[in-house]
Amino acid sequence: MKVKYIVYTLLIVGLGALVFYRVSENKKQKMEASGGGKDGKKPSMAVNGVVVAPQEFANTLSLSGSIEANEQIEVRTEVSGIAEKIFFTEGSKVAKGQVLVKINDIELRAQAGQAKTRQTLAAENERRAKLLLEKEAISQEEYDIASADFKTAKAQTQLINAQIDKTSIRAPFSGTIGLRNISPGTYVTPETLIASLVNSSQIKITFSVPEKYASQMKVNGTITFTVAGSDETFEAKIYALEPAVEVATRTLKVRAIAENSKGRLLPGTFANVILPLKKIENAFIIPTEAIVPVQGGKKVFISKNGKAEEVMVETGTRTAKDVVVLSGLKAGDTVLTTGVLTLKKGTPVKVTVNKAEN
Repeated sequence: MKVKYIVYTLLIVGLGALVFYRVSENKKQKMEASGGGKDGKKPSMAVNGVVVAPQEFANTLSLSGSIEANEQIEVRTEVSGIAEKIFFTEGSKVAKGQVLVKINDIELRAQAGQAKTRQTLAAENERRAKLLLEKEAISQEEYDIASADFKTAKAQTQLINAQIDKTSIRAPFSGTIGLRNISPGTYVTPETLIASLVNSSQIKITFSVPEKYASQMKVNGTITFTVAGSDETFEAKIYALEPAVEVATRTLKVRAIAENSKGRLLPGTFANVILPLKKIENAFIIPTEAIVPVQGGKKVFISKNGKAEEVMVETGTRTAKDVVVLSGLKAGDTVLTTGVLTLKKGTPVKVTVNKAEN
């Protein structure tokens, strides 16, 4: 009987101990979940940070641009006819004024002969009418008719000669002729593309600048740019600006020119333009990961008296690693760079300060 009571007693004591243990553990877990430590205080969160100090920032802007030839045209004829001779080799250099294609002009020359004969006859009639007018043998009106006939015949001759000149298609500037699209004997019209002529001894770079930087654009300013497939950095000089900002894109179109005597830059390719802007004195530069976008702006966390504090900031130029802070910070502030997405105002922090990179 005593053994039975002893067993019951042990079971009750064991059950009570288990209940007490579970209650204690639950309280402990609740305290840990709420951020409390053994002493009821929140443990400090280990974070990294940088101490901001004013420094000079060489502000630049990275933009996409397009490379264009200095001069480029599609070679076409102004008169229709049979391409009798082709005087260029595809891909070769041609000089300004060089004849590229000759169109058959036999019919035009025949018309020119007729026009010349009519002009000669009209000139003789005008001469005779002038003599008769001086002798008052004819009226002024009759002389004016003869004179008008002569001028008309002369103009007709000049028109046909101009058409004959157009049968010789000449290069308007020196450059490289492209692939031809016709053969000798092809009937060509003004719609027929004969070839392309390109002068790329110099190339143009066209790019658009956001309107807030438009006032900084000046003629004769220097830019640098790179192209795909090359590690070389090229220089160009700004020579023209659009007179107004494009309303649709809120950008200003800018054009620069660069030397390309070695032909390393191909028209039609893209350029990564590095545009130098005004240097910012006493700028605060922080890592981009410190910025937290929020409704109505951006914020950062700084460490103050061992706790995280929120500060609203206004930012400027952004690079691959850093961002310029225009307002909100002061010299000596320790900006937190890790754990910013989980931090809250008043969170205790233990900061490991990293040296800011210049």
